Amino acid sequence: MSELSYLGKLLDGVEVEWKTLKDVCDFKNGFAFKSSLFKETGLPIVRITNIDGFNVDLDEVKYFSLNDYKEDLSSFEVSMGNILIAMSGATTGKVGIYKKGTKCYLNQRVGKFIPKENILNNNYLYHFLLLNTETIYILAGGGAQPNLSSNALMSKLLIPIPCPDNPEKSLAIQSEIVRILDKFTALTAELTAELTAELNMRKKQYNYYRNQLLSFDEEQEKPIYLEKLLDGVEVEWKTLKDVCDFKNGFAFKSSLFKETGLPIVRITNIDGFNVNLDEVKYFSLNDYKEDLSSFEVSMGNILIAMSGATTGKVGIYKKGIKCYLNQRVGKFIPKENILNNNYLYHFLLLNTETIYILAGGGAQPNLSSNALMSKLLIPIPCPGNPEKSLAIQSEIVRILDKFDTLTNSITEGLPREIELRQKQYEYYRDLLFSFPTPETVSN
Repeated sequence: MSELSYLGKLLDGVEVEWKTLKDVCDFKNGFAFKSSLFKETGLPIVRITNIDGFNVDLDEVKYFSLNDYKEDLSSFEVSMGNILIAMSGATTGKVGIYKKGTKCYLNQRVGKFIPKENILNNNYLYHFLLLNTETIYILAGGGAQPNLSSNALMSKLLIPIPCPDNPEKSLAIQSEIVRILDKFTALTAELTAELTAELNMRKKQYNYYRNQLLSFDEEQEKPIYLEKLLDGVEVEWKTLKDVCDFKNGFAFKSSLFKETGLPIVRITNIDGFNVNLDEVKYFSLNDYKEDLSSFEVSMGNILIAMSGATTGKVGIYKKGIKCYLNQRVGKFIPKENILNNNYLYHFLLLNTETIYILAGGGAQPNLSSNALMSKLLIPIPCPGNPEKSLAIQSEIVRILDKFDTLTNSITEGLPREIELRQKQYEYYRDLLFSFPTPETVSN
């Protein structure tokens, strides 16, 4: 018998009553911790930014000391299994379940649900809230500055309680629904953990071989076939300007950005490996008198971010769609008889930190194309024999591309797999919570 048919029998002829949240659980608003008393260590404070829509994430957290407050803060403690909700800001309406044993505390604009144990299963409430994130957001007023009132949340949001006159059977039905849905969330978590571990392993493998193959350290052990290829080979370290040209981007006017047209590659589109056009601005050639052909980006071009948070990050453009370089984005143009394009790409990935230092580091790094091209040295094997030099570069690229491809396939596949599992979960969640609505019941 399938789980759903089993649940169908369990629900057969069962009455369902839609109750307000305040009828089945209590609610605790957070405490107004003073930002001036935040510390780098101590007891963690859960803020709205720590709630990601499924869990409570304490990776980036502020701390406090109980000694700084006269109040009794015990009621603001968060325990393992507590369900929290963001009451304002960009995460309004998002919930998270706290899964750690570390004691932490509720900040203001974070709320905690406390189910009445004889009526409501904690995880049944959790899955119900996930289903109603949009409804909760509407209760908060939506718009640019949503603000959720605990009174509106607890008095207006209705939750279906099966078999309300028989608490024992009601909790058994809720538990069965939870068991099925928890199985899907556990599968998603397991898959994510496995693929993330695999991705990290592939990245380490790639970094190991890249460091080994591009070091040209005579004392470092290398694969036998590469050792033979490099046997007796001279290596010359050349400046980038000796082996490739460089093109700075064009100052497109933000006032002329469009929703459709030709894509503009900005520094935010460079993620450290690829050029990502998911969030992009567009323009029309008709808006400019200049000849912009030299700013075109073609498949295989290597781009670099010259300022901002992504300074020094490079990306290789892998699409066939024509796009254009914005200011503070640079394009490398290798001299074909000297430098293999992907050899340059892997070398630049190896030297991201060095490039960042060339940009001045700090809070506002700014990379000069002159400093980059004249100060960064790249190893060119067998410089007196271009044909052999390119053969060696190609062999190094072949090895590194293999690891790069494996890493990218996992990177791209991970969100797809998670999305698939999430849709599966949502399908069953919607099905399992499809009790007759209050209107249907009244009819």
